[in-house]
This record gives sequence, C-alpha cells and structure tokens, in this order.
Amino acid sequence: MIQLPVRDPCDFCEGMAGREPVWGPVEETPLTLTVVNPWQFETGQCCVITRRHVATLLDLTDDECTAVMLAARRIALALDAAYQPLGILTFQNNGVYSGQETPHFHFHVVPRQPGSDWGIGPPQLATFDGAGRAPGIVHDPSGDAERRQRVRVGAARMAETVARLRAHLPAAPR
Repeated sequence: MIQLPVRDPCDFCEGMAGREPVWGPVEETPLTLTVVNPWQFETGQCCVITRRHVATLLDLTDDECTAVMLAARRIALALDAAYQPLGILTFQNNGVYSGQETPHFHFHVVPRQPGSDWGIGPPQLATFDGAGRAPGIVHDPSGDAERRQRVRVGAARMAETVARLRAHLPAAPR
C-alpha cells in the first residue's frame, strides 16, 4: 500500500479556497489549476494541480487524467516559448517513498537550464539512497534549508513569471 504524506489541512486545497496564499495561478480549467511553484529551483517551474482533492495518480478519473495532460502540454508550450529551455522535465510522485510531500495530486512541468539548483532532479529525491550519487555516499542535508530559502521567490518575481507564462500560452482550444 502506498504510504501518503500527512498535511492537514491540505495546503493545495487551502490555497484554492483562498485561505492560504495560492502559488502563482497561470491557468484554470474546471478540473485543474496550473500554478508557478513558489520555490523556483528552475526559473518558470510549474505544477498542474487537480481541483478535486485526490492523493495520487491511482485516484484520478479518466477525465482528470486527460485534463492534467492537456494542461501540462499547454504550460510546457508556454515555458518553451518564454524561456527556450534545453529540456522540459515532467514528473509526478505517488507516496512518500517516491518523494511526494503533499497528499494532493500535482504534476510538475519544469524547464531545465544549465546551472540550476536542481542538479540531477527534484531536490526531495536527494534524500533517498543512491539518488544520483555513487553507492555508499549519503545525502548531506545540511544545506537543504538554505537552498530552499535561496530559491523561494517573492510576490514581484512570482507576478512577473505568471505574466510571462500567460503571455506565451497557446490559444485556448475550441
């Protein structure tokens, strides 16, 4: 059985309800909300969040799966146009042992550039044995808090990123 992280109340649900600051909203659909992540390990890093509170991919309806992938493709196109990245990383974690930190489905869409704060990939995965390290090398968490603080963006930068991505979204499908 997949072990889920515990967050009560759910910070994504609280944000969508207006009780907690929402990550920079770029696009909304009836089933999804696409946002800029306030921790910019990569400039323009986004997430597609389901409006319905479900924890993992296993809990999504077929309609939600379709909506998530369509939203992910739209934000990937906007990221490509806005930032001309070397690549676009997409991923989604299911359970604490995959690196899931919030018990609410979200799909990451991340433009990759040289010199980022990501190194080999999502920072939470660095805590797992062998996550891109030679066997026997243990993750040193001493710089994790400083790193998260360094990549946290303020309101002005968040608004700038949201505006840039909205300006590059492809025309809405008809």
